[in-house]
Amino acid sequence: MELTVFWTEFSEKELESLFKYYKEKANVTVAKEIISGIYEETLKLKQQPRIGQAEEFLKQRKQEFRYLVYKNYKIIYWINNSENRIEINDVFDTRQNPPKLKRTK
Repeated sequence: MELTVFWTEFSEKELESLFKYYKEKANVTVAKEIISGIYEETLKLKQQPRIGQAEEFLKQRKQEFRYLVYKNYKIIYWINNSENRIEINDVFDTRQNPPKLKRTK
């Protein structure tokens, strides 16, 4: 059965921030391409939810967080079997300081 992809409020805000950043630093076309690429990458999870690797920084959490990589971005998610969906929790620029991953979502 195919799962749905659900973006949390936090992850949506992260995408909005990325879009605004690239819109200012580059242009609207570049911003749209990056956001679209990130979004398209998550669609793979509908059929193959375990395709991503386990996220080492979040192993102590109750959920099993996993991640996909698109260019410089790590897409953090977990499989919510009770809701039959993949929950995208964060989009993290890997060029940033890794301890930012530990912040509470």
